[in-house]
Amino acid sequence: MKVISSLSSLVALLFASQALATPLNFASGVTVGGKGAAAAPGNASTAKGASSAAPAGSSAAANSDPQKSLELDPKVIATGFANDGQDVPTAGQVASLTSTNNFINFCLTKPDLPITNGLQIKTGSCNPAPMGVIAATTNMPSSKFQFPKNGDTIKSNTAFTIKMAISHLDTGFFVNANENYFAAPQFTNAAGDISGHSHIVVELLNALDQTSPTDPTHFAYFKGLNGKAENGVLTADVTNGLPAGTYRLASINTAANHQPVLVAVAQHGSVDDMVYFTITDDGAPASSSVDVKGANPGAQSGGQGGSADQNQGNKQNQQQGNNNKGQQQGGNKNQNQRQRDGFKVKRNSLNRLL
Repeated sequence: MKVISSLSSLVALLFASQALATPLNFASGVTVGGKGAAAAPGNASTAKGASSAAPAGSSAAANSDPQKSLELDPKVIATGFANDGQDVPTAGQVASLTSTNNFINFCLTKPDLPITNGLQIKTGSCNPAPMGVIAATTNMPSSKFQFPKNGDTIKSNTAFTIKMAISHLDTGFFVNANENYFAAPQFTNAAGDISGHSHIVVELLNALDQTSPTDPTHFAYFKGLNGKAENGVLTADVTNGLPAGTYRLASINTAANHQPVLVAVAQHGSVDDMVYFTITDDGAPASSSVDVKGANPGAQSGGQGGSADQNQGNKQNQQQGNNNKGQQQGGNKNQNQRQRDGFKVKRNSLNRLL
């Protein structure tokens, strides 16, 4: 009997050990015998998918690393996001969007748009990446073009180098624009300067005094300045030059993931620079702003011809005016002289009478 009892106990122990060695998943999400984290009640299928995709133990490790966790840490919740800003209404001011969870699921409100996901989607997208580190007022970037300067003239179809001085931008940080576009927050270096890079864009204008907005989808020249600034200066070689015309040159200073740089206050000087310059066939400055009007060479030549005729007419009118002025001055001078001579005669006659 003792032998039979011992065998029964041994069989029972073997069944128990086998049960403990095999993970058992329950609808409640509790996992027995496994190392993965328990799923929340009602989310058994989600937990199953996660456990099959990740190695055992990785889920627990992710929960211990806040940069991998899918949960929002209460310490980083911005309570001010719940305020729409209308506690003191101001004329023309609109209410802000609000959130109590840092807008982590904001893109769910735009089901018609794809997630940006590091791509440049021309039809538009929704980007879930946070803005990141905001630069202090003492670290706001600034740039100024050294060449061409505002109002400069350059010879057409001739190579030239654009030079731009830059401050408070930790240059040389340029991520893959095809895979990481807007895909990470802005960050700064130890000194507080934004880590990023710049771009320059040249646009053709109709005239220096053009007042209509340009078309951002069209430009004459564009270049990303990926490298480190040398002695605080970034450069771009326009190897083939540009045809004759009137141009606008602008900088686009950005963070590493190509988003515009973000600074601490709304009221600040421009973080970018812009200049206007002219390109002529001989590299000589145009005689007037009218001469450089017109985007294409034919229109420009016509403008120059019209200007020449107008200038010639102005010269003739001016010359005629000068002649009239000379005649008038001469006539007035002769008349004044006759009046003085007459006065002398009358005075001499009066002296003889006395």
